[in-house]
Amino acid sequence: MLQIRFPSLPDIGNFLTGGGIRLPKVETHSIEDKPEKRARAIKHLIKANHINHSIIYNKLRFHNHTPHVLGSAYILGADAEQLNHVYEAESKHLEAWTDSPGEIARHDWRDFLGKREYQRAFIDFFEDQLVKYGYDWHTLLDEFLLQGKEPLINNLIAGLGHPLIHLGYAHELSSRTIAIEALGLAACFRNDWHVYLDDPKYTQPSKQPTDSLFTILDRISHDKTFEGLLDHRGSDNISTILANESAAAAVLEHWNSWDLKNPKEQFAESQKVAVALLVAAQGQEKYDFFAVHLLTTSHAVRVLLPILPSRWHVRLVRQWWLFTLLVFIAQLRPKINIDTIKLVELDGRGWDFVTEKALKGRYRTDAHFVKALRSMREAGKTWGDANSFYLKAAVKFAEEFEGWGGFGPADAEVEEHENGGGGVRRYSGEGAGAED
Repeated sequence: MLQIRFPSLPDIGNFLTGGGIRLPKVETHSIEDKPEKRARAIKHLIKANHINHSIIYNKLRFHNHTPHVLGSAYILGADAEQLNHVYEAESKHLEAWTDSPGEIARHDWRDFLGKREYQRAFIDFFEDQLVKYGYDWHTLLDEFLLQGKEPLINNLIAGLGHPLIHLGYAHELSSRTIAIEALGLAACFRNDWHVYLDDPKYTQPSKQPTDSLFTILDRISHDKTFEGLLDHRGSDNISTILANESAAAAVLEHWNSWDLKNPKEQFAESQKVAVALLVAAQGQEKYDFFAVHLLTTSHAVRVLLPILPSRWHVRLVRQWWLFTLLVFIAQLRPKINIDTIKLVELDGRGWDFVTEKALKGRYRTDAHFVKALRSMREAGKTWGDANSFYLKAAVKFAEEFEGWGGFGPADAEVEEHENGGGGVRRYSGEGAGAED
């Protein structure tokens, strides 16, 4: 396993843990309780996926995105037939469960963190614990995500943020099945990144604080520390960045320079940044596959903030910012031209157009495409969408999308998997989530 050297900083305490971000809860869809046909359909499909398919597959590198694409399609209004079509397309490339090397118990579960070969054992363990909690999955999440030393919540961005995304869908769909899988993903993809949130010495006041993420991204674009460090885009670059002492120190400086004086307003800007990095980044022909995870994890943060205790709010947002910063650098610090969104002519196209593309278009079975469109729609709902920024971004993305780009030499199999067969495949983003 690659050993990453984290620069040592003065232990001055974590000064950015307090204060909450007050947002209304997103609409939840209690699929377990609704009697209509399409709710029954998604409930049974999610359970079928859970029973039949592992949460990690293809040599323990790819993630099972079935709950994500089903959830997005359902919330966008897909009927039972459409949901079944999505499930059939998604399940063709998944794998059946295989036994783990051994079982996991309450006294030793932390000993197996980061060991993906124990995915079946983790699922069995968390399901056993759910029974002990009287099937109260909210209490289960509180116990295993938030409690104890170095809690799992501080590492949800591992594995390209898929544990975080999964957790968001568990709450949006009120699904204990997806919640169990989210815990399993968080446990299996545990990596060294948690130290940035768990150890207060990595948080220190910046020499150049600013309340603007766009300002920080511009600074990073001109930071000579990263010049010559990388010669290609791709998922393997994050390990290279963190293994370089100077680059890792620069990452921390930029990470800490985000001065959260008004967390709610600044979280609003972060969602705009997430959209811009996907839709308005320049320098490649196709939309960046790794950038789309910045948007879908941002949506997951938005879902979770109203239901988490306030002490976790800033930590979770800063965790997302760390992930975003690393991906931005790994993808060679693309120039962002926000005018490419602002100048979009809608010509009468609204969210109905976007929904049509998501549910009936060529890429309706591409989980990341569908999730991205819904994330933009939900951001627009949250913030009011002044000047139709989110709508214009979604229209542009829906109209122009022709498969994913942003891959490097180490991602050859990823690109083939993601874009083969008309771009309807999907990938976990393994390289950015693990260092082995």
